This record gives sequence, structure tokens and C-alpha cells, in this order.
Amino acid sequence: MVRPGLARRPDVTELRQTYDRAGSTAPAQVMDGVTFLAGVYLALSPWIVGFSGFGALAINNLIVGLTVAALAMGCASAFGRTYGMSWVVPVLGAWTIIAPWVIRGQPATTATIWNNVVTGAIIFLFGLGALAFAANYRQHEHGGPRRGTGAPGGEEW
Repeated sequence: MVRPGLARRPDVTELRQTYDRAGSTAPAQVMDGVTFLAGVYLALSPWIVGFSGFGALAINNLIVGLTVAALAMGCASAFGRTYGMSWVVPVLGAWTIIAPWVIRGQPATTATIWNNVVTGAIIFLFGLGALAFAANYRQHEHGGPRRGTGAPGGEEW
């Protein structure tokens, strides 16, 4: 007996469609856009702020920034397919915050610390926001109350 693939199961298809609808709303697109811009900035920050000579931290920021930007693009364009990976964005934001103290090499400067803490906090908060928004949207769409409003599930977004 040949089993159909996971993608052919109606509940998986419905879940993907729900997350795609959540990801296509204006608040979700703004969160993904800000996260994308923060990722691009993080990747370029060693050259913008002027710590490209800090080899390990500069390479870390480049790789983490490009990863965040790619995840944000994936979430913005196909949230139903990338939702399972979206938890990585807040983790990368937290890593960005602590990276100046954890990565070996030249000692962190005020510029590298502020750069990573502020950018990491933005990535962390908007990553958590996207996760919370999708979970809230899914609960709302399935008849539960929206968090923070106590409104019944029939209210429009």
C-alpha cells in the first residue's frame, strides 16, 4: 500500500493555508519587512559601524544577518511552508545580543556592543512578534478569542 505524502493530507494543507493567510496580512508583512531589514543591516554592520577588522564577530554578523534576512523573506513569501523554521529568528536575535561577549577575538567595543544589542533586540522582538501573531491568527481563525482582546472568534482582522 502506498501512502500519500504529507503534503497531500488535508489537515496539513489547511494549516499551511491558514499560516499563508496570517503571513499575508499587513502587520505580518511589516514585521517580516523590519526583520528582513534588520538582518541585512546586521550583515553589513561590520562595514557600516567600522568593525570589519574584528574577523570573528564580523563574519558572525555577516552569516547571522544573511540567515535572518533569508528567513524573513521566506516567512514573508511562504509563511505556511516556513513557519516551522520561524522559531529560529528569535534565537538568532538572542545570539546576536550575546555574540560580542561570547565570540573570541578582539575585545568588544562600545560600538560593537550597541550595534549587536540593538539589532539583536529588534530581530528577537519582531521574530517573537511574528510567532505570536501567527499563533493568535490561527487560534482566532479556528473560533478562539484573540489574545489581549477577549473578543469572540467572529471579529474581522
